[in-house]
Amino acid sequence: MAVSANRIDLNLLRVFDAIFEDRNLALAGKRLNLSQSAISHALGRLREVVGDDLFVRTARGMEPTVRALAMAAQVRSALQQIRAALGVDEFDPRVAQRKFVVAANDYITALVLGRLSQRLSAEAPLAGLVVRPSTRLDLAGQIDVGRIDVAIGIFADVPLRFRSMTLWEQTDALLLNRDHPLAGRPLTQADLLAYPLVAVSQGGAEEGAVSGFILERGLARQSEMFDRDAINRAFANAPEMPRLRVSVAHSLAIPALLRHSEMLALVPSPLARELERHGELTMRATPYACPNVTVRAVWHERNDADPALQWLREQLADVARQVRAS
Repeated sequence: MAVSANRIDLNLLRVFDAIFEDRNLALAGKRLNLSQSAISHALGRLREVVGDDLFVRTARGMEPTVRALAMAAQVRSALQQIRAALGVDEFDPRVAQRKFVVAANDYITALVLGRLSQRLSAEAPLAGLVVRPSTRLDLAGQIDVGRIDVAIGIFADVPLRFRSMTLWEQTDALLLNRDHPLAGRPLTQADLLAYPLVAVSQGGAEEGAVSGFILERGLARQSEMFDRDAINRAFANAPEMPRLRVSVAHSLAIPALLRHSEMLALVPSPLARELERHGELTMRATPYACPNVTVRAVWHERNDADPALQWLREQLADVARQVRAS
């Protein structure tokens, strides 16, 4: 069904965008300072114009239809361009009630978003922060439709429709209990053959991962939190390979796994430094060459000029400097 532009009230698009974001009529009304009945009436008018239900009421809230999913990103981009053109899209963190949605895995959440939350409390006390797992399926799709403002992680490929900035570089490191037999000296390759490993993996070949990365809509995100290729190169001529005894999806489970164990944990170096500070574990370099990888923030190109998200990215850059210095 063709839709005449003359029949579209731009306020209806604002209502659509709010319902798509909140999946709830009451919350959308609160966002726009409208009653729930006004939101319902606006949605009814938009359904009539578009010729589609757009949202279906379910136990989980207002679920978008296929048509709504196809519209969402373009509607949000159009609204942002209109606000920018009119010069009404300013952002004052002191009074802003903006909700920021960031995707990250658990260890990046621990390193970055705790500090970011403190910064928001001090500088943007009315703003909200929602953290979603970057390991969720179709991360790129969630960025495309505007459900995620910024994703933080290690990405092998970033499609042209996305923008990115470097936060820090890291490598792999080893953690072991301070009472471990090896705790008093540097580790060797022979040690990795003598003691089993625990590592973090959030998806393997059975989930479609290739070389430790999962590709979705052109965005390749890291699924294994260690460089398997570096291990394979280091032990290519050895009679055996290090034994991975435990593969865990949550890196913050590492201290519990090492507490009464002689396993060695292979983890990202910033996480190793953070956990070592708690005093229970000690950090060692890998006894083989392991290249640095880059942790990046990724967002959709349409959000480049959004003042609120520009401010958020500035805060992330400042927090990343603290992580690099720690």
